[in-house]
Amino acid sequence: MNLITIDFETFYSKDYSLSKMTTEAYVNDIRFEVIGVAVKINDEETQWFTGTYVETEKWLKQFDWDNSMVIAHNAMFDGAILGWQFDIYPKAIICTLSMARALHAVSVGGSLAALSEYYKLGVKGTEVLNALGKRRLDFSKTKIDAYGSYCVNDVELTYKLFKAMLPKIPKHELKLIDMTIRMYTDPMLKLDTEMLYDHLADVKEQKEKLLEDCGSNKDDLMSNQKFASVLEMFGVTPPTKLNSKGLETYAFAKTDEGLKALAEHDDPRVQAVVAARLGTKSTLEETRTQRFIEISERPLRESLLPVPLLYYGARTGRWSATDKINLQNIPRKSKLKGAIVAPDGYVIVGADLSAIELRLGLAFGGQMDKVKLLGEGVDLYKDFASTVYDIPISDVTDSQRFMGKTAQLSLIYGTGAVKLRNQTKMMSGIDIGEAEAKRMVSLYRNDYTEVVDTWVQGDALLRAVKNNQYTEMGRDGVIKVYGEEGALLPSGLYMRYPDLRYTEVQGVRGAKGEWSVLKNKRERDKLYGSKVFQGLTQAMARCIIAEAMLRIAKKYRITLTIHDAVYLLAREDEADIVLRFVIDQLRIPPVWMPDIPLDAEGGYGRSLDFKMGKIK
Repeated sequence: MNLITIDFETFYSKDYSLSKMTTEAYVNDIRFEVIGVAVKINDEETQWFTGTYVETEKWLKQFDWDNSMVIAHNAMFDGAILGWQFDIYPKAIICTLSMARALHAVSVGGSLAALSEYYKLGVKGTEVLNALGKRRLDFSKTKIDAYGSYCVNDVELTYKLFKAMLPKIPKHELKLIDMTIRMYTDPMLKLDTEMLYDHLADVKEQKEKLLEDCGSNKDDLMSNQKFASVLEMFGVTPPTKLNSKGLETYAFAKTDEGLKALAEHDDPRVQAVVAARLGTKSTLEETRTQRFIEISERPLRESLLPVPLLYYGARTGRWSATDKINLQNIPRKSKLKGAIVAPDGYVIVGADLSAIELRLGLAFGGQMDKVKLLGEGVDLYKDFASTVYDIPISDVTDSQRFMGKTAQLSLIYGTGAVKLRNQTKMMSGIDIGEAEAKRMVSLYRNDYTEVVDTWVQGDALLRAVKNNQYTEMGRDGVIKVYGEEGALLPSGLYMRYPDLRYTEVQGVRGAKGEWSVLKNKRERDKLYGSKVFQGLTQAMARCIIAEAMLRIAKKYRITLTIHDAVYLLAREDEADIVLRFVIDQLRIPPVWMPDIPLDAEGGYGRSLDFKMGKIK
């Protein structure tokens, strides 16, 4: 397979650029114009071409794309141009920006300039800054030649960067990068434009009626007590936090996680009052629906939906959302799922790993008595609820099981009594009180001693990284730590801890040591043993879903992944067979933890709003 390294230079202006628009909107805009393109075949000299659209298309189609792997920095952009503008879909496509995210997290930066400097490959030029507002015909011969040299240099740097990073990236991860990019550049899911318009009208009408019915305006909602009352009217427990004096207060600031979560609440009425509180004109549901409509009406083939996901977008390796439609977090009750549909004659098949973090966390921590129960089909949520309420597991009610589930999924990651109390109150509307919360935490930690011991190993891991020492973590040393490199994951990639620091912090009870790691250029994240355990559990869960995706992709093309779920298209008459195959693949345990009892549920339908169910 040939390697084709490519870079497009395109028109941009102050009000038309990737800094102000999504990639999808930019490439499909009527203002879009290719000024020039540079291509490098294998190790050959890079070629630059500039011309009209017809001339550029003819020049590009001389290359053997069907038997080539394309390399680009930010391949979503260059791949979208190839596909949507020139109907070119290479055999495979690799993104050096994606590779860098997997290898370096936030420690180096994702720009071609920063990565070229880090790997000592050369210097990226600045001619693009002089191209602001210039169409192809606005360049003089001298200026267009200089721009061409700049583009050629970018291609050379991208190729060198690919070669430099390639030995560090496992081959299967390249396949996942290709899979992710093609979900976007060669989409298969469609949008129902008529349904989107109907939904947008309904959401707007319901919002206006809602605010009128509850007699609320922005001034009313700025009162914490009145805002809390409106939330309670909709069955939502107002989020709270502890202030600097240790007193409970409402978490209604724009930066509070509780309020941010309510902005994406399943109930559009809740979204409406939160939007009013924040002073925004539209709810999240409105803006997202409008974006879907705009995508469906642009000249992409037959209302197809490009799926914008970032490979290794999270530090755990999980995919994250981009391009401002956040397909990773569509509310369960949103009708937007019903507007994402399969082409005629096909259905969307989907399957989701069941309680993967609970299963994996217990196995990682060596809590094999509970893992055994899972393998025997015991409901651990009911099991813990029976301990909490001191009743037989057969007598546990649905509401008690819900409480057991909420507690289990929090306590495995070291949640304390204050946070557990707030979470259960937010999820169920029931305040269990401080004493009960402390009792539940104590019950869990006394029963799940192996998990608790693994949290301690998390602290040891941070010390090993900081001191550049070797250590292991988890049952059978499944995670191996190679000092400053970080924790080696089963995928062959590392969990990085960029700019890890240990500082003395003055707290309410005196000074204490605190670990932190670089989150982005401006922020840092606190770290402690149980949070290290959580991050590694989520990273290994990503390894499991990725391994399953690779197995599935050998037979069927995956069109979307959401957290621990995968979706693909199947002919209507083959839906049951395809679903069975996908479920079977998700249930295969990894070779690095062969005794973990995995399970999955799934389903299919014409749109994405079908319900997942147990498949025997």
